[in-house]
Amino acid sequence: MPSFSPELLQTMRQALEDAMTKIPFSQATPAIKALMAECILKAAADGQTSHEGLIAVAWAEFQTVASMLP
Repeated sequence: MPSFSPELLQTMRQALEDAMTKIPFSQATPAIKALMAECILKAAADGQTSHEGLIAVAWAEFQTVASMLP
């Protein structure tokens, strides 16, 4: 398990919150938030550390999932 600095953890938290504001209210479920958080964690573990980059990764994951929803 990777170790993240306090600064990166804050960036990751803020990126998750900011990404969630882009999602329509009806789709902003705890499951979607957990999925996006997991995506952000994986991206950070792979070296993505910018706020904008983490939001982009989470948003791309949401769009993929949303395209499969009825």
